[in-house]
Amino acid sequence: MFRFETAGESHGQCLVATLTGLPAGLPIPLDKINRELWRRQQGYGRGGRMKIETDTVEIVSGVRHSKTIGSPIAIIIQNRDWQNWTDTLPVQDYEGSDANKKQVTRPRPGHADLAGCIKYNYPEARYILERASARETTARVAIGAIAKQLLAEFDIQILSHVIGVGPVKLDRQATWDQIAALSQKEEVLLGCIDEQTERRMKEAVDEAYRTGDTIGGVFEVVARGLPTGLGSHITWDSRLDGRLAQAIVSIQAVKGVEIGYAEEGASSYGSAVQDTIHYDKQERAFTRGANRAGGLEGGMTNGQDLLVRGHLKPISTLRKPLESVDLETREPSKAAYERSDVCVVPAAGVIGEAMVAIVLAQAFLEKFGGDSLSETRRNYHGYMEQVRNF
Repeated sequence: MFRFETAGESHGQCLVATLTGLPAGLPIPLDKINRELWRRQQGYGRGGRMKIETDTVEIVSGVRHSKTIGSPIAIIIQNRDWQNWTDTLPVQDYEGSDANKKQVTRPRPGHADLAGCIKYNYPEARYILERASARETTARVAIGAIAKQLLAEFDIQILSHVIGVGPVKLDRQATWDQIAALSQKEEVLLGCIDEQTERRMKEAVDEAYRTGDTIGGVFEVVARGLPTGLGSHITWDSRLDGRLAQAIVSIQAVKGVEIGYAEEGASSYGSAVQDTIHYDKQERAFTRGANRAGGLEGGMTNGQDLLVRGHLKPISTLRKPLESVDLETREPSKAAYERSDVCVVPAAGVIGEAMVAIVLAQAFLEKFGGDSLSETRRNYHGYMEQVRNF
């Protein structure tokens, strides 16, 4: 079973991830993983933390001579900012450590602070925010990059782009080539395929910064090259749409998910929403009149591009803090502020790619299995022959 876990705090010594279930023989180029980590750090509206960290991955088990060996993979990503927090978050307590705790007693509306303090019975939110922070997604992006490597062996690609920042929305469909060109850029603004729209998005971010506010948006993840039949209709938890939705909403600050054109479909009649079915006799393949379903029907991939959108709320840490309550005095107070971002939508798209890749890799290996990449490849090609002869 393909599964992973992450560990680590935002200002801890490092982030850690473990991954099991990959077949042996899969090439793992570190430069591609590091490129994904770099992409996650980019985007207009990012805060000071991105100037401190230069994320690179260190694989300490499960990969030898640049290929997986079938055993668990362990990953470490060092936090450069740890040198400024060694006295604040030590593993072992020491005399006088209370003076360095940097307590957070004024919980931020919209953050995990208050609910976490109540749940874990902490008098202040330092330990809650350290783990709730989106810094944790660095480890997920590293795992997602490895999942992408597996899928790429079978010509499956995953990309993302931004279709909305605050009130500014992209008003046209993006092509695959346009999205692919974005992923190759060395300077990332807001990850939108249309320059004029991106300029208006930048103006919205500037306004949020000027007023001490934050701003959210919508990103779209597109997966191309998927075979028909990943996922299943037979049980609720094997339906791929449900698994993708959970994965996207698990990203910090994402409050909603859309597969295909769900919002448009909810306000339309059925005759205008369903993707008509056709057959190309020359190619001996089924085709569709459109892709409003977003590549999923009945919880299974249908061979079309997978389209998943994440709706990201503005992040909770504002330079102009909102009303809160001090946990020590129970008196009204302004919420705490720590170094933060204004807009993270492009980065969220990269994290969305990682989560989609992880779910698709899980579903892919569930269907095709294999202890070695050659066995997985043999199973896959056998199935694709079955599909061609259907």
